[in-house]
Amino acid sequence: MPRESAADRTKRTQAICTSLAATYPDAHCELDYTTPLELLVATILSAQCTDKRVNIVTKDLFRVCKTAADYVALPIEQLEDLVKTTGFFRNKAKNIKACCTSLVAQHGGEVPPEMDALTALAGVGRKTANVVLGNVFGINEGVVVDTHVTRLSTRLGLTKETTAEKIEEDLIKLIPRGQWALFSHWIIWHGRRRCSARKPLCEGCEIAELCPRIGV
Repeated sequence: MPRESAADRTKRTQAICTSLAATYPDAHCELDYTTPLELLVATILSAQCTDKRVNIVTKDLFRVCKTAADYVALPIEQLEDLVKTTGFFRNKAKNIKACCTSLVAQHGGEVPPEMDALTALAGVGRKTANVVLGNVFGINEGVVVDTHVTRLSTRLGLTKETTAEKIEEDLIKLIPRGQWALFSHWIIWHGRRRCSARKPLCEGCEIAELCPRIGV
């Protein structure tokens, strides 16, 4: 793909969004949850773990812990055992317990709908905060940048950055704010179903004509 101007990249990005929206009209967060707290905990557990595995784990976890106070009261050893199969379970259990302790002490046990308040919690960075804000509260504060979004944003030539923070900065310049949360869902679904890390299915890809295939 020839060198493109910022305006042309923005136009191409919108075309990508239009195509992915048509391809995945039901795209949504694939973590199972019914409350803001459940999504917050599930997203913390999803670090370096598949959503499928997290959903298996939280099926039992959410029966045991229904409120932030429940996590605070639960012995750390029991919490570790419940989340063990998600990997890095000791650190995740520690963060969840510390996070819920702060929720009880500072927010009445409720998950706050603000970026600064969320990222002040243990184990919660911008990615997790964006997941919660975009999916539970309908607030487009930023773009979720996970491994799929990182990989596809590079392949699509939407960024040359390598850190999540810088990639997010590039993406929010290209995508209308109202589509920030949806963009992540579209890209994640496409990454899981079409554009895998090792064997992307470029033939027949819905956005092949818009993709420079960087690194492929």
